Amino acid sequence: MIGPMLAEALQALASNRMRTFLTTLGMVIGVGAVIVMLAVGSGAQRSIRESISAMGSNLFIVLAGSASSGGVRLGGGNAATLTLADAEAIDEQPSVRATAPLVYGSAQLVHGAYNWGTQVYGTTPGYLEVRNWGLLAGTMFGDSDVRSAGRVAVIGTTVAAQLFGAEDPVGGTLRINGSPYTVLGLLAPKGQSFDGRDQDDTVLVPITTAQRKLFGSSFRGSLRMIMVQSVAADAMAQTELEVTSLLLERHRIGPGQAPDFSMRNLTAVAETAAATARIMSLLLGAIASISLIVGGIGIMNIMLVSVTERTREIGIRVAIGARPQDVRLQFLLESVALALLGGAVGVLLGVIGSELIRRLADIPVEVSGGSVLLAFAVSASVGVFFGWYPARKAARLQPIEALRHH
Repeated sequence: MIGPMLAEALQALASNRMRTFLTTLGMVIGVGAVIVMLAVGSGAQRSIRESISAMGSNLFIVLAGSASSGGVRLGGGNAATLTLADAEAIDEQPSVRATAPLVYGSAQLVHGAYNWGTQVYGTTPGYLEVRNWGLLAGTMFGDSDVRSAGRVAVIGTTVAAQLFGAEDPVGGTLRINGSPYTVLGLLAPKGQSFDGRDQDDTVLVPITTAQRKLFGSSFRGSLRMIMVQSVAADAMAQTELEVTSLLLERHRIGPGQAPDFSMRNLTAVAETAAATARIMSLLLGAIASISLIVGGIGIMNIMLVSVTERTREIGIRVAIGARPQDVRLQFLLESVALALLGGAVGVLLGVIGSELIRRLADIPVEVSGGSVLLAFAVSASVGVFFGWYPARKAARLQPIEALRHH
């Protein structure tokens, strides 16, 4: 029964092509806008997820305290309050999976006729585990290189491109601040960090090499920061408590005294940004949904006009045996067909629009199957919701009054 009614509904829509086109235009714009907005929001969320993954999971940063010079406070990480011994002690805590002590600074790199200025990080082999960072080629320096303060390095892809070009950097030599270093490995590309910094523009050297030969300090073994990875996300609070208690004890800081270090939960900051992106995605979708309501009102308006135009037809239908529910279903099917037709075209335009935004504006977008299904579901719901009143009005017409209508 529904099949013939649907065919008749499509025939009725086809008989007024221009009116059908203008009516569905509101749904086309609404669904297309929803698809594009959800795609932009999903793209932003994916970008943040990738940034979080690139940063590493379950991470804390322990920063050394601030220092003063001539009355000028230099900020956190500049005082010699953290040591390698602190990092080793933190690594032994039950809730800590891995640690990576860091000393870093700017340096000038030279290879052949090319030179490049970048950040050089002195660290330990555990840095790759903490950062969830793999190697594209070669190997990471080992504990023996750390003990001997070897002149070896592992470089990022940006550094490799700037200094070596198409040449394989592994096994090659580059000069850091004038001294030769052997390139042991090439880091896998990571892209931009959460704050927009190019993570591939980096050089890793053994921490002892950085301390003794690159960024000398009057305090032997001092660090600028320690990266700490918790064993699990639900152990983050325990890790923070253990590390804080340990450092307060090791640095002999009593109750009421200000600590000479600070801890930052990078995962919490990243999750806050991800939550903000999700809220913005929902907000964008909600704003775009307003046009769906406008499209639904257009459908209701045209269906009311259709009921008025076809009053005599409705009277004939009822007179020859059609039930009120049959009339109601007939007009509901027309309304839903209008909405779904507009929804289908809107999905197509939304996908095309999302791709154009990605290509022309270089904005990450992600059109998911869920958003397409949601668009169709909303289209059908709009058709039922806004078509119910006209269909109900048609079903309640009295046959005699309807037949008198001219």
